[in-house]
Amino acid sequence: MQPDLLNHAQLAQTSHLFRSRTPLVHCMTNDVVQTFTANVLLAVGASPAMVIDIAEAPQFAALADALLINVGTLTEARRDAMRAAVESASAAGKPWVLDPVAVGALTLRSEFCQALLARGPAAIRGNASEIMALAGESGGGRGVDTTDTAAAALPAARRLAADLATIVAVTGEVDYVTDGPRTVSVAGGSPLMTRVVGTGCALSAVVAAACALPGDRLQNVSGACGLMKRAGGIAAAASAGPGGFVPAFLDALYQEVDA
Repeated sequence: MQPDLLNHAQLAQTSHLFRSRTPLVHCMTNDVVQTFTANVLLAVGASPAMVIDIAEAPQFAALADALLINVGTLTEARRDAMRAAVESASAAGKPWVLDPVAVGALTLRSEFCQALLARGPAAIRGNASEIMALAGESGGGRGVDTTDTAAAALPAARRLAADLATIVAVTGEVDYVTDGPRTVSVAGGSPLMTRVVGTGCALSAVVAAACALPGDRLQNVSGACGLMKRAGGIAAAASAGPGGFVPAFLDALYQEVDA
């Protein structure tokens, strides 16, 4: 089954919803990307918060509009706080999103992410190798880097989405967003997006924000991926390299959503 193409109308709708709803996203994310992630969320019109201690994370997860779990710099203490936050968000009926960074390559995070799947994530966002590993297949990942294409991971993504009744976004040169029966492809972006730290992790936070929006969740998540791709392409055209890309990306994202 051929994926549907993301259309401009859905981009515009997602942009409008971000600005009008201003979803509050509780980001339990890795130490390397917190500032960039917060700035990306602000640029799209969402509101970021980073609450990570086990004494506060469950309380805040119930208050926020959505929760992001990113295991990039996982520790045993952070694992316990994340688990408590997921339980709290689920009890409060709030959507949570899993970013399974480097799953398949390392034992602690692989076992933790597999256990979290039973908690019903609203969406999962990862690269091809991470999604394949999460689905129980042997991918070609090298830590946080993928050696598989998003297209190669699409069958695994579809099965995972159908089995868990969730949205799976497998990202790469082309992003594929699927709920199992339906799939949307999102083209665009730039190779420069892989030459700065945090674009994938920030996308997962934007996906979490999208999961808090009303309407068709598959279309909202696809729109979130499309906004990031479009901003990446605009920023790359205006940049000489990675150093100029980040501010140009934030400006492009803000201008795209504000248009």
